[in-house]
Amino acid sequence: MSDKRFAKRRTGFRASQRIAETILDYVGQTPATTEDWNRKPAARARAIARRAAGQAAVTAGSLTLPPGPLGWLTLLPELRALWKLQTQMVADIAGCHGKTAVLGREEMLYCLFRHTDPQAVRDLVSQIGNRFVVQRAARPEIQSVVLKIGLHISQRLIGKGLSRWIPVFGALGASAYAYYDTARVAQTAIDFFSGIIDEQAEEAPHIDH
Repeated sequence: MSDKRFAKRRTGFRASQRIAETILDYVGQTPATTEDWNRKPAARARAIARRAAGQAAVTAGSLTLPPGPLGWLTLLPELRALWKLQTQMVADIAGCHGKTAVLGREEMLYCLFRHTDPQAVRDLVSQIGNRFVVQRAARPEIQSVVLKIGLHISQRLIGKGLSRWIPVFGALGASAYAYYDTARVAQTAIDFFSGIIDEQAEEAPHIDH
């Protein structure tokens, strides 16, 4: 393997680790919500989704990404801002469906990244008809899932040269993507919390040998 290819792979792995650590920060603690059960949760959830998608577009449009082959590394602050907004949105959608009590890290991971990396989250939540079955996972399993998501995101950014096209398209392109991404997260959350949710298994206890 050439030094250039090795350096690229090493940079990508380090980036995926940083992204994974950031994801764990957000899914480890469910944000509080002021949303209570709503008699018309579908309408309220759509309103929450529209508001959050609009906020995401404004936030992304106000941020800039420096050009250059390593410019994508500065995308992490933007990802943090987007995920902070999206986790709050998911919590609010859960609240208006009366499902705040069942919103944990598995559910949050599923809602945030189902559209991004369905293979990574498939073992956490499965769907049978309109019933969602949640598998409680131990922390090492969660870390493994999150690392896969982080690797997927970093590879996508490197492979598509996101750091090169965002400066060209400017705030409009960034805003449109943030709006689209947040709308997809919202739809996953609405589908999830409007369905029937079962907890298949509890987290495996830690055993000292």
